[in-house]
Amino acid sequence: MLHIGCHLSSSKGLAAMGKTALSIGADTFAFFTRNPRGSKARETDPRDVEKFQALWETNRAIPLVAHAPYTLNPASTKEDVRTFARETIADDLRKMEMVPGNYYNMHPGNHLGQGSETGISLIAQCLNAVLDPALSTTLLLETMAGKGTEVGRTFGELRAIIDRLDHPEKVGVCLDTCHVWDGGYDIGSDLNGVLEEFDRTLGLDRLKAIHLNDSKNPLGAHKDRHEKLGQGCIGLETLKNVVNHPALRDLPFILETPNDLTGYQEEIALMRQAREEGEKA
Repeated sequence: MLHIGCHLSSSKGLAAMGKTALSIGADTFAFFTRNPRGSKARETDPRDVEKFQALWETNRAIPLVAHAPYTLNPASTKEDVRTFARETIADDLRKMEMVPGNYYNMHPGNHLGQGSETGISLIAQCLNAVLDPALSTTLLLETMAGKGTEVGRTFGELRAIIDRLDHPEKVGVCLDTCHVWDGGYDIGSDLNGVLEEFDRTLGLDRLKAIHLNDSKNPLGAHKDRHEKLGQGCIGLETLKNVVNHPALRDLPFILETPNDLTGYQEEIALMRQAREEGEKA
């Protein structure tokens, strides 16, 4: 069965997100741990968690994919910005433990002209300060498009971060189809080759989730502009191949396309149909 959902508003809590997800045919979902452009976050309500767990009982084995705010930059040139990132990630991971066994996804960071090696080192320092072997949450580093001074455009950069960690077993990867495409990985004509390179560099066992998005840009544009499924340069057939690939088919797929709930419901149904067709082929 295809495990698929989308980003949902967390403003009314986990139970409300669970109800919304089920209403649009999703069996997983993503949410920002706090304002994606800011820093404010309310405490998790244990009663809300209890309601969510009861509602989500049949889907509990399928991980949710929480997302750190975009403003975090553990690779910043400024110490106060790095401190803010570290403290925010630590706080988010603490709250995630109230709903154990899920994923916490983050953009690695921007080196801001210091160079990728310095950026990689600073990101690893941040993660080493927050990762604990007792965590049930797995932190996911997201593949990036290579816009500006982003760290994480290549699989090798993500591996370099992981290699510097004290607890690498607590870290996985979220592959974003728009980002890898914009970053220069041709999942259209060589999906197998891209996944083989991922396996050689990182190991497919580290691949924990997929952000399923089309792209407004041609291959290698390094711009990171998401598009609705089938309406961009990646194309619907490639995205169908992604959800049906043997190495990916059991992962949670999260839509980050420019949609409202009706649009997400339609894309979820579209991809479920693609999975059914793939199973019959």
